[in-house]
Amino acid sequence: QVQLVEYGGGLVQPGGSLGLSCEASETIFNIYTMGWYRQAPGKQRELVAIITPGGNKNYANSVKGRFTISRDNGKKLVYLQMNSLKPEDTAVYYCNQGGYNGYWGRGTQVTVSS
Repeated sequence: QVQLVEYGGGLVQPGGSLGLSCEASETIFNIYTMGWYRQAPGKQRELVAIITPGGNKNYANSVKGRFTISRDNGKKLVYLQMNSLKPEDTAVYYCNQGGYNGYWGRGTQVTVSS
């Protein structure tokens, strides 16, 4: 059973930065695409960013140029650096392995508010 644990959520002012990390228990972490998703109150869960085993990245249009996803295969970690945060980025952020039918972390709350 794969376990994903997110770290780093919190409260930040608009325009600020926040970094998230996700630790995976998967022993062969480096063969999986990893992703970050988010779900705001009353909205569906949506893709934020994904990164393939080879390091190719894809971002939601709403976060392009502001968010950066990265991974450390040796440490089985995936990161999400979020800059220029906006109130509409407020959501629970989830780490994912393997897409919607894959594995999910429990999520970490990110609140962007003054």
